[in-house]
Amino acid sequence: QVQFVESGGGLVQPGGSLRLSCAVSGRFLRFYTMGWYRQAPGKQRELVATITNGGSTVYEDSVRGRFTISRDNAKNTVSLQMNSLKPEDTAVYYCNAVPISWDWGQGTQVTVSS
Repeated sequence: QVQFVESGGGLVQPGGSLRLSCAVSGRFLRFYTMGWYRQAPGKQRELVATITNGGSTVYEDSVRGRFTISRDNAKNTVSLQMNSLKPEDTAVYYCNAVPISWDWGQGTQVTVSS
């Protein structure tokens, strides 16, 4: 059984930064392409950043240049560095495989507001 524990969210002013972390248990991450997803109120969950098991990355247009996804296979973690945050980045952030392969974790709330 795979479990995700996301952390690092919070309230930040526009232009600020946060670093999210996802700890994964039940699988060795090194075999999988992983992603960070987010779901804003009233909207569908969307994939914002992807990292392959080889370390290649892909970003959704609205976050490219501001977000950086990384992974530590030894620690079985995936991280998301978020800079220059905007109010439209407000959402609950989740990690999972790409494509989605397992049940979701509880996510971590990111709120960008002055």
